Amino acid sequence: MDTNTILVSSTLCTSFLIFQLLFHFVSSWFSAKVSPGFNNLSFEKKIEWNSRVVSTCHSLLVGILGLYIFFFDEAIIADPLWGQSSLATMNIATASGYLISDLLILILYWKVIGDKCYIIHHCTALYAYFFVMKDGVLVYVANFRLLAELSSPFVNQRWFFETLKYSKFSKANVINGILMTVVFFIVRIVAIPPLYGFMLAVYGTEPYRRLGCLLQYSWIFTCIVLDVMNVMWMIKISKGCIKVISLMRQEKANNRLQNGKVD
Repeated sequence: MDTNTILVSSTLCTSFLIFQLLFHFVSSWFSAKVSPGFNNLSFEKKIEWNSRVVSTCHSLLVGILGLYIFFFDEAIIADPLWGQSSLATMNIATASGYLISDLLILILYWKVIGDKCYIIHHCTALYAYFFVMKDGVLVYVANFRLLAELSSPFVNQRWFFETLKYSKFSKANVINGILMTVVFFIVRIVAIPPLYGFMLAVYGTEPYRRLGCLLQYSWIFTCIVLDVMNVMWMIKISKGCIKVISLMRQEKANNRLQNGKVD
């Protein structure tokens, strides 16, 4: 095996094993230490809790590393289609190991946390990352897509607050909700036009033609699928945000009425 194959396979397997250990053992132990409410949760809630803890760990790892690669990895910045980077490849393999681990967890606990959207998302991403890891192409683009993971910790934290019965109007919940909406919008929606603009810019160039039809169509297809899902999730988040703002205004008006401050 060549060096790249060894790097990819070892990183992917290590990632898979670590995330499995986090889900089955570490998360429950750690969560019980830092959040007394964890022990009072039902079995079903604990399964989803552990799944989201692992998701947060993965997102912070690959998202922050992806951000570093996006700004400072000169080899793939100079050649986004064919540039090589061991660090970027490791980041993609780490994300792939997590996706396989999470797919297994989703299947094992389908009645508790099964979601067809996540299956489609994970399989689409894995299909794209397979070509990146196998052929060493579009490494920069794949890492750019991983920046979307920076929104996941806020989405998961919202679920933790809700599960622990935090008020929707609590300061922590409101701040997290604002950050979740803003970060999700930036890394998943604002990032869409530059990506497709880049596709158009390289279309027909010699490096693009070297990709071959399969890679060209796969690149476009997987991006469309993932971005349609991102838009759907953004709409859902926006509706939730509008609902909370409306409820906050309503509660504020009710408090003013009770205090006799309304003319």
